[in-house]
Amino acid sequence: MANKIIALANQKGGVGKTTTAINLSAALARNGKRVLLVDADPQANASSGLGIDIRELEASIYECLVNGIAAKEAIIETEVENLHIIPSHIDLVGAEIEMLNLPDRERLLQRVLQPVRNEYDYILIDCSPSLGLITVNALTVADNVIIPVQCEFFALEGIAKLLNTIKIIKSQLNPGLSIMGFVLTMYDNRLRLSNQVLDEVRRHFGDLVFNTVIARNVRLSEAPSHGQTILDYEPNSKGAIAYKALAKEVMNR
Repeated sequence: MANKIIALANQKGGVGKTTTAINLSAALARNGKRVLLVDADPQANASSGLGIDIRELEASIYECLVNGIAAKEAIIETEVENLHIIPSHIDLVGAEIEMLNLPDRERLLQRVLQPVRNEYDYILIDCSPSLGLITVNALTVADNVIIPVQCEFFALEGIAKLLNTIKIIKSQLNPGLSIMGFVLTMYDNRLRLSNQVLDEVRRHFGDLVFNTVIARNVRLSEAPSHGQTILDYEPNSKGAIAYKALAKEVMNR
């Protein structure tokens, strides 16, 4: 399947969404796919996690959305072969308010990505942990959504809200949108709770749950502070193996 746009979304923060965005992008790129990661989170963690100095940026997703500059002017090649990024910036925090007055405000990101869409096999969008206008833009342009779910007590809380948002966007803005899958993150097999969440999510969402489970892994949390993906930082770690497996699943769906 050529050129898929995949949004990684969950309005609950701290669920491993950015970690998944970075490492899934890198794993897809390792498979020879041309990948563009769009950092649509004002925290810009996907950008810094890939070694981008966000203080030095000429242009970011903010300028693309608000000032209408072309995606090409904001795209940066990362250290990972085949992986490019449109970085984010703290300015993005104010973008939602500025976007309110722009025509067709739910389709601004679509306008940004349309001209470069055919240059990539996969465009992944790391959404911010909210259901604001930028996330709505991401879901409006996306073909699929991947929802990271943390193996914690309140895991399923909030998913209902996200699913409802997806339903509204499907009916009003993007009829082609579908959920590619739920990916379970921060799994700890020593904890009964982790296993309960795993079972509950699988019971609830069946085949939509990826087989690959991302376990808690120290190396995985260290990698971004070195500006590296887990595949470069510690290629033999559990985290690296898991994201390679997840990339295979994504390519097969």
